[in-house]
Amino acid sequence: MKYKLKTHTRKQISDILTPVSIYLRLRDHFPNSLLLESSDYHANDNSFSYICCNPIASIEVRDGIAQLEFPDGSSRTETLSEANPLADLMTEFAGSFEVDENPHKFIHNGLFGFMGYDAVQYFEDIKVGQKAKELDLPQIYYAVYQNVIAINHFNNQAFLFAHCYQQEDNLDQIEQILQMQRVAAFPFSMEGEAGSNMTDQEYMDLVSTCKQHCARGDVFQIVPSRRFSQAFKGDEFNVYRSLRSINP
Repeated sequence: MKYKLKTHTRKQISDILTPVSIYLRLRDHFPNSLLLESSDYHANDNSFSYICCNPIASIEVRDGIAQLEFPDGSSRTETLSEANPLADLMTEFAGSFEVDENPHKFIHNGLFGFMGYDAVQYFEDIKVGQKAKELDLPQIYYAVYQNVIAINHFNNQAFLFAHCYQQEDNLDQIEQILQMQRVAAFPFSMEGEAGSNMTDQEYMDLVSTCKQHCARGDVFQIVPSRRFSQAFKGDEFNVYRSLRSINP
């Protein structure tokens, strides 16, 4: 089945708006909102950030099971295998939407989301260990969003889009929310001590093993990782903002 989306758009000057301030204005009105930030605002070809809200369809993958949700309320579950590969399923999902011709030279529709490192198992013959499952997160999540806001930092412009399936556009509501003066932000505080999934010595041993693989010619690059965790209470988005200020 094909789902026809009608696109509505408006443009604003965004010199007093930031991706963070827009996200903070929208997140309480629209659960499951998404912020994708550009870390480099200086180049014209890499100067966009995106805020997305109102998901109308999605594909989520956990442990070899794909859950698909569609704009008409229907859904289905697929078990991934060599006979039913993820690449074909995602191509089929993306192809089930028809959109208006794009007059813009930048992305403003399609699938927005993330693909975790562990998703490599669906594209290569690589087995992922049990430790990768400890976080209990989807390995892949992409959604089609009714509302997409594209921020062009190079030109200080914000483009508001409403991709509607059998419904009226809500750009008046989006603009009204963006004009709100007060932005709700809540603090957070850490609880207990920080922890890690390995000790200092275990990590140093891992680095030594990586160096041996490089010396033998098994690989030309390895990125060893070590996860740190810290319990906290309060606003998780402000945790993200704090981490972002340390490492954009």
